[in-house]
Amino acid sequence: MTKQDFKHSVFSLSELLFPMVSRMLGSTSKAEDAIQEIMIKLWHKRKQLSKHPNIKGFVVLTARNYCLDLLRKKKVLLEDSSDVLKLVKSTNEHLNLEWEELNSHISTILKTIPEQQKEVFIMRDLDGFDFEEIAAALQIKTSHVRVLLSRARKQISITLEKTYSYERGKY
Repeated sequence: MTKQDFKHSVFSLSELLFPMVSRMLGSTSKAEDAIQEIMIKLWHKRKQLSKHPNIKGFVVLTARNYCLDLLRKKKVLLEDSSDVLKLVKSTNEHLNLEWEELNSHISTILKTIPEQQKEVFIMRDLDGFDFEEIAAALQIKTSHVRVLLSRARKQISITLEKTYSYERGKY
């Protein structure tokens, strides 16, 4: 793999990786450093990488594994990822309060669902990864990713419905 090929097929994915790495490590500065280290590792493996059938999936998997290794080695405490859930900023203060409340509810719900479902939900709905990329990163089948995502969304939906139905006086 030439320098130009690497730049086009691997380095261009760094923007795609940044939200996931930032969320996993808990800060943007740590994520920037991690992305650099990941790209260096991938550069050293460029000969094997050129033969890989799913380069994008391999890059995502490498980034995820690097972050997990880093967290294990340094025993870094994850900061609350609620900043990831900031969905909408508006000039309307009332609307901002509603979004903050919704973000708070979703953060609480995410703490209660199984880890794999939470990871799939965040990777798909917040980080914007494709099913194939998630499957490659988690080393599971694409159909299993769809099942996990469906279950996570269903659990979030049920819990939110109970919360808001209760607030409206239906329960």
